[in-house]
Amino acid sequence: MNLFFRLFRVLVMALLSRQPLAPLGQSVLSFRVWLNDLDTNIHMNNGRYFTVADLGRVDLMIRSGMLKLLLARKWMPVLGGATIRFRRELKPFQPYYLKTRVLCWEGRWIFLEQVFETMDGHLAAIIVVKAVFLERGRSIDSSELMRGMGLDLVSPPMPADIRAWQEAEQAITDRAKEA
Repeated sequence: MNLFFRLFRVLVMALLSRQPLAPLGQSVLSFRVWLNDLDTNIHMNNGRYFTVADLGRVDLMIRSGMLKLLLARKWMPVLGGATIRFRRELKPFQPYYLKTRVLCWEGRWIFLEQVFETMDGHLAAIIVVKAVFLERGRSIDSSELMRGMGLDLVSPPMPADIRAWQEAEQAITDRAKEA
């Protein structure tokens, strides 16, 4: 139930926000670790990071103006991959920030970075996701998305670690096809 309250709060705050996000702007949300976020080690459950990260992407889509386009065209955002790196635990009742931003895009994929940071600036975890937008099962090219938002932007260069991640994903896919 806690996540519904968080989602409601994010939706209301994003819809009422007088601070729209630039296309490459950063969404910053603050949360707190609640008891139902904990695992048996009494810190935030590793799966909960992915669930909370969804809220950062919702805020980013609303405040950047993307949600209007998605609703108008009936496009659906879907994740195609994610990777996470844990650095520091988040303890019960500890407040933290979730910072979400677009890193780059290529073809149909848009790559986002989501950083979980303690209030004193320490990295707790970082998630990188790749997302695609679908229209009746068809992937929307990122250039079409940008045009739909009225943007004439070229993607920032793809970071080397993201390129390496894509190569590793392809190798995993290839190996699975051979099995």
